[in-house]
Amino acid sequence: MSGRYDLKLLYSRDEIAATVRRLAGQISADYAGNDLLVIGVLKGAVVFMADLIREIDVPLEIDFIGLSSYGDGVTSCGKVKLTAYPTARIEGRHILVVEDIVDTGLCIEALLKFLAERRPASIKVCALMDKPARHQVPIDIAYSGFTVPDKFVVGYGLDFAQRYRHLPQIFTLEEAAGDGQAAADD
Repeated sequence: MSGRYDLKLLYSRDEIAATVRRLAGQISADYAGNDLLVIGVLKGAVVFMADLIREIDVPLEIDFIGLSSYGDGVTSCGKVKLTAYPTARIEGRHILVVEDIVDTGLCIEALLKFLAERRPASIKVCALMDKPARHQVPIDIAYSGFTVPDKFVVGYGLDFAQRYRHLPQIFTLEEAAGDGQAAADD
């Protein structure tokens, strides 16, 4: 994508909040009686994870892991690099990986392999959004918020070239038509 962009609303604040509550309820029921280690994938999952953990009703610890495959582009390069490592003990723990979006599945596949090598008691994935049209590998998403179309999405932690993470809703990023100023150029 190059040039100017328009933002088209995909999910409102209310829709996101309701989905976060639903996911947290499912997670709380499934992990009742267990301590949970929630590992957020940097940077995109931070906003979602912050809202999610405040709604989960079981004891939990948080940590983070950094993955990179996009750079400043809009399509995955297919090469996954760990950029930050969790500091919490993984072995024997119940792990919930919190991801903003599962696109090709390559990043989450690499992350799950990395975590499995550290012998946790269990690993499950919670993704705010899933884009199944782009999957290149099968991924089991235990807790999925929204199934999204094959469009580039921003807001609520998701970015384009490090922009738009701060937006409280989720938008599709569309190339602007015509000569007018695009909403994303403001």
